[in-house]
Amino acid sequence: MNPKIEKLIKQFAKLPRVGNRAARRIVLGLLQDKTGRIGKLVDALTDANENICPCPVCGVLTDRVREKCEYCSDTARANGMLCLVRDLSDVWVLEKSGVFNGRYHVLGGLLSGVAGITPDDLNLGNLATRISDEKITEIIFALPNTVEGKTTQQYIISMLNNANVNYSELASGVPLGGDLDYIDDGTLSLAFGGRRAL
Repeated sequence: MNPKIEKLIKQFAKLPRVGNRAARRIVLGLLQDKTGRIGKLVDALTDANENICPCPVCGVLTDRVREKCEYCSDTARANGMLCLVRDLSDVWVLEKSGVFNGRYHVLGGLLSGVAGITPDDLNLGNLATRISDEKITEIIFALPNTVEGKTTQQYIISMLNNANVNYSELASGVPLGGDLDYIDDGTLSLAFGGRRAL
């Protein structure tokens, strides 16, 4: 195999949920495409690399020119509810379902001894300040129903032990080991509506 093609396949294979076989198909499809799709992909990736960054308040990826993302800027969302999620894809799922209209806090991962992810690796530095500044009264944990999700949830509750807030988590409907990205809107709506206090 041509070393340049092999290098490109290896880079695609490193992406989440893309294995070697899928990476080969993607690369071959791009290289054999006659419509200029590869140039448009390069332009889009370059633009994203130069102009997309995490919101300094919540961690949602947004345009670099904005001071805050659209969720933090929206005054209608200042309703005292803060939903903690693992990553941006969880925000998209919740927004698509329309079950939540508060503010988000993207953790950027979950605590994991196996993967070596510690509290320092998560977006937790400004969480206590946000609770105070934004007058948060309820923190909703919309984390995967996994050991890592529960460990992260318990760590955050213990970290915020002096905060005067109510804690809740998504109710039944989210299966053990479930990931929000794979849950349909109806199930997610039931789980969100039936969240329970911790």
